[in-house]
Amino acid sequence: MPLLEVNDLRTYFHTRSGVCRAVDGVSFSVEKGETLGIVGESGSGKSVTCYSLMGLLPQPPGHIESGRALFAGTDLLRCTSREARAIRGKRIAMVFQDPLTSLNPYLRISDQLIEPLIIHGKIPRQHALARALAMLEAVGINDAAARLHHYPHEFSGGMRQRVMIAMSLITQPELLIADEPTTALDVTVQAQILELIQRLQREFNMAVIYITHDLGVVSGLCDRVQVMYAGRIVETASTRSLFARPRHPYTQALQRSIPSLQPKGGELYNIPGLPPDPAKKPPGCAFAPRCEHATGLCPSRDPELVPFQDDHATACLRVQAGEL
Repeated sequence: MPLLEVNDLRTYFHTRSGVCRAVDGVSFSVEKGETLGIVGESGSGKSVTCYSLMGLLPQPPGHIESGRALFAGTDLLRCTSREARAIRGKRIAMVFQDPLTSLNPYLRISDQLIEPLIIHGKIPRQHALARALAMLEAVGINDAAARLHHYPHEFSGGMRQRVMIAMSLITQPELLIADEPTTALDVTVQAQILELIQRLQREFNMAVIYITHDLGVVSGLCDRVQVMYAGRIVETASTRSLFARPRHPYTQALQRSIPSLQPKGGELYNIPGLPPDPAKKPPGCAFAPRCEHATGLCPSRDPELVPFQDDHATACLRVQAGEL
């Protein structure tokens, strides 16, 4: 039985401009100890999917229209506030994109680190501080004993992200959601953060969901990959299968956009056009206006995610018809 199983999740934002279908029928599962990557351009619905699962969606204007998300037998979308608080921060944790806006600037790091332990573990403050110190040392904070009582602004960007990871993992959760955890970091620090999450994942036997727009990041980290576009999953496969033989034209275009795969001295490839407005999605395949393989069939039918191998499924009408 999967640790997390999501079925037909639909999250819409009701605005004055219309209904934005940010997540429009997403289904996936995560096994214990597995690493799942969710990739796609900005605005594809990756973060909204996980905010919906965590109960962090601003309501209104956001509203979960339908779906089910079973985590160890509990439906995260329909559980009570008390049940959600018992899971969030203890059994499911999240690392956010920008640690500077996620950490409270008025509180010392020590107070923010021990809060999950005091709320969920109900352990004395002194024991919680000892655990917090050990966790800071585990994530590579130099001179952790002296820096435990510093404020967030006294840390660099990479150190703040390490503090966020320590805060997320201090309760040893079963599932970690990492929402673009290395976006604002330089390449060297990015590699250190990713290696740190991998090491702690093995240590705690923890499942991880990586949210990113960078296919290069997921290639060496994830067991499986879901590619999202315009609120839907357009391709899903094991990492090896996806990189060896991507089927959906959008996945192929994302791979062509990786700078390291470009010919030296050549012009960098970019996907033409822009993602569709979630409130005004085109009929049929949402990627058709930007797709070099689109035909008259593509705008006429809404493609479903159809498997063609045990570990590989795609939502492209021309691939399903055997034309690509």
